[in-house]
Amino acid sequence: MKAWQFTGTNQPLELNEVAEPHAGPGQVVVEVRAAGICHSDVTALDDAGWMPLFPELPRTMGHENAGVITEVGEGMDEWKVGDRVGLAPVMSDGDALGYGKWDGGFGPRLLATNDNLVKLPDEVSFELGAMATDAGLTAYHAIMAVGGAKAGMKVGVIGLGGLGYIGARVAALSGAEVYGAEVNPETRKLADEIGLAGIADSIDAFKDKNLDLIVDYAGFGTTTAAAIETLAEFGTFVQVGMGRLEATINTYPIIINQLTIKGSKSGTKEDLEALYELMKSGQLNPPINLITQAEIPEAIDKLRVGGVVGRYIAMYEQA
Repeated sequence: MKAWQFTGTNQPLELNEVAEPHAGPGQVVVEVRAAGICHSDVTALDDAGWMPLFPELPRTMGHENAGVITEVGEGMDEWKVGDRVGLAPVMSDGDALGYGKWDGGFGPRLLATNDNLVKLPDEVSFELGAMATDAGLTAYHAIMAVGGAKAGMKVGVIGLGGLGYIGARVAALSGAEVYGAEVNPETRKLADEIGLAGIADSIDAFKDKNLDLIVDYAGFGTTTAAAIETLAEFGTFVQVGMGRLEATINTYPIIINQLTIKGSKSGTKEDLEALYELMKSGQLNPPINLITQAEIPEAIDKLRVGGVVGRYIAMYEQA
């Protein structure tokens, strides 16, 4: 089978012939039906700081995956061939699909364990199932588990792309009053679809709203600084986005307003199960751009340029 593999920083993905995976003890083989392309794929290709995550090269990338189990290894009796699954990307030891020693979904089949497997309801498409495993999982965990969004809360969301759209929509569905900050004018057009109470270029446009919680899914430094200046007293700020890994902030409002600052990454299988229930209800249906496996490098190039509305999802035909 052929898979798109990472070979080193500033090197293009290579479409290589790779061995078919076979399930060992505690493993299953998943036939990938849908694989998402993430901004972190761009960063991994372009930033040498990510190289420690790739101790073995080449490595098949792709950490947002959904598919069907085709082979079940010893000790995995709770799973069977034909089960539809989404794959939470992070392993219990901190490794992840598409990194370390685990190949990801930029190839047609991969190995997974109980760390990853979540039942995908029949009502949820493979493309939505794949999107939920990282963009959805990370977004949900940050705003619900870490941020504690709930009915009656005033919430700000910075960046309404793949993650932010889901985070804002989930918060709105929970009954929160949600305000969004987004620089892409095309994405701002999704405000009513998401259920936003307001939309602007920058979150500091909502200083008068007394926001209890702000989640930054962009993370460009200036967005972090604006959030700190905007939060209400005793407010909480959650940093998710890694657009820039440094920010210069004003510590005065942190002290005077007694703010709480948290970081959030990825999420749990329980978060993914909750997301699938929302998607099953039809209330959470983020924008998606369907592509083929052959178009994965082109999609990465488009993400690198910016301005993309919706998640790129590579679809695989059934073998």
